[in-house]
Amino acid sequence: MAVVDDNNILTLLGEKIKPGASATINFNLAKLYTTSSVEVPIIIERAKEKGPVVLMTSGIHGDEINGVEIVRQIIAKKINKPKIGTIICIPVLNIFGFIDMKRAFPDGRDLNRVFPGNPRGSLASRFAYQFVKKILPVADFCMDFHTGGASRFNVAQTRIDPSDLVAREYADIFNAPFTLHSKIIPKSYRSTCSRLGIPILLFEGGKSKVSDRAIAREGVHGAMRILDHLGMLDDSFEVPVPKKNSILIEATRWLRARYSGLLHTKVSCGQLVEKGQKIARITDPYGRFRHPVKAPRDGYVINVNEASLVYQGDAIFNISAEKTTRGQQASAEEEA
Repeated sequence: MAVVDDNNILTLLGEKIKPGASATINFNLAKLYTTSSVEVPIIIERAKEKGPVVLMTSGIHGDEINGVEIVRQIIAKKINKPKIGTIICIPVLNIFGFIDMKRAFPDGRDLNRVFPGNPRGSLASRFAYQFVKKILPVADFCMDFHTGGASRFNVAQTRIDPSDLVAREYADIFNAPFTLHSKIIPKSYRSTCSRLGIPILLFEGGKSKVSDRAIAREGVHGAMRILDHLGMLDDSFEVPVPKKNSILIEATRWLRARYSGLLHTKVSCGQLVEKGQKIARITDPYGRFRHPVKAPRDGYVINVNEASLVYQGDAIFNISAEKTTRGQQASAEEEA
C-alpha cells in the first residue's frame, strides 16, 4: 500500500523514501515466457518540505511514444525535482506493449479499459489492480499522457468531463492549445481516479509510434505550469508563458471517406477550416479519378488521419461541431 505517514515518509511497494530523497523502484508483476522479469521503473523525487504528491504516467498504451517522450523530458531536465512535495514518474506503464510496439497487453486487452482491475483476471486486469491498490492511493493529482491511435494525429489537447469543474480549472492552467469535452469512459484509468476522488488531467497529442517535438513541448510546458500552480516547480525554471488561451471544444464529429483510394490531405491539425473548403482529395492508383473532400462545416481540425490509403467509410478528419448528443459521443469514443 502506498502511503505518506505523519513523519512525511513515503512508503511505496514496501520501500520507504524519506523527505529530500530520490529513488527508483521497480514494479514487478509478471514474467516473459523465458521467465525473465519484466520491470516497470517508478522514478520518485521528494522535496524536504511537505506538499502534494503528483503522479505522472505515460505509455498506458505501449505504442504511444510521444507520451513517453514527455515524461522522459520531465525527468531528464530535472523538472521532476520538486520544491515541495513529491513527484512520481512512470514513463512506461505498459512495458509489454512498449517492447513490442503494440497498443495492448500480451493478452490482447487494452489496459485503459480494465481499470480498476481484478486480482484474478487477465494479465492487464491484474496489472491495473496492483497499480490501483499499491501506487495510485498516494497521489493527490495525476497527469496521464497519450497520443492518437493508429495513423490518426491528434492536436495537442487536454480532455475533461464537462461536469468536472476541478478538471476544467487544471486544464485552464495546463493550457494546451485545445481543451475537449469528453465524457469519462467506464473502466478507464480516468474513471478510477474520478471514483477515488483523485483529480486527473489527460493530455493527448501526436500519433502512435512517432515522437513529435512540438507535441512533446506542449506536454512538458503544460506540466510545468501545473507544477508551478501547486508551488512545486523549482525556482531555477522559468514558467512557460502560452501564446494564447486554450480553445474549448464542446463536441466534434468525424468526417468519413466517401471513396476508397489514396488520401492526400491539404490541412493540418489545429487549423480552422470553413464549410465547403477543400481539405483533402482521394485518388485511385491509376490516375483515373480525383475526388475532393470538403469541410462539412466551419470548425477546428482536431484529428487528421495520416494514412496514405483509406477505405470508404474510414474516419479521416475529426472537426469541431456544435454541441449535440451525437457530437459528444463521437468525441468520447476516441478517448485514449
